[in-house]
Amino acid sequence: MPAVIRRSLLDDLAASMLELMADRKLAPGDPFESVRALAARFQVAVPTVREALRRLEATGAVVLRHGSGVYVGPNVGRLVLANPLALKPTAERLVELVQARALIEPPIAALAASIRSEAALVQMEEDLTKAAELIAAGDHDRLAEVNMDFHRALAQASGNATLAEVVESVTVVNVREQLQIQFIHGDRETDLVEHQAILTAVRAGDAVRAEQLTRAHLEGVLEVLNADR
Repeated sequence: MPAVIRRSLLDDLAASMLELMADRKLAPGDPFESVRALAARFQVAVPTVREALRRLEATGAVVLRHGSGVYVGPNVGRLVLANPLALKPTAERLVELVQARALIEPPIAALAASIRSEAALVQMEEDLTKAAELIAAGDHDRLAEVNMDFHRALAQASGNATLAEVVESVTVVNVREQLQIQFIHGDRETDLVEHQAILTAVRAGDAVRAEQLTRAHLEGVLEVLNADR
């Protein structure tokens, strides 16, 4: 329950930011308000604003430039958000989602290894660093979200905005299901090692290896889910 509540707050904040951009008729590349100004505007903590902006950045809705500020991203008009009123996921629904991901994501990983969008690779590395820190701290709620960020960044690395939107819809629109999947799977250290191997293959430009590793990773999750039913 805490993870779902936290994610709904971030969704509300992200949606409010998008509405603000729309009201101001901001276009991709236009500067947006600073993190502190947004925190004051929406009366939330600065770390909460940063977390919401990070999720918007993963979809291409905003661009965060260190030392410069927040800018409207190229995909601002194509963002999909989670439905906080969604019903509790069933075991069958969880299996269906991972089956879909096992079909969709491995070829995307192969494309990512061929294209290797540098910004997305940097994001993947940051996600894995953060995941290692959260494992050490025992913060499993945030870890589940960061793991999803990694998969979205992997799709962004493909350089194909449409494919990135597909992965975004599967992970963010079905966020409760994805959090539940990671809770059931439970092997956080193995997840991290497998994610690191996928990133290594992508950065090396090994499309075949990236696809194989991504498929094996998702099929491993699917095996655990089927055993849990």
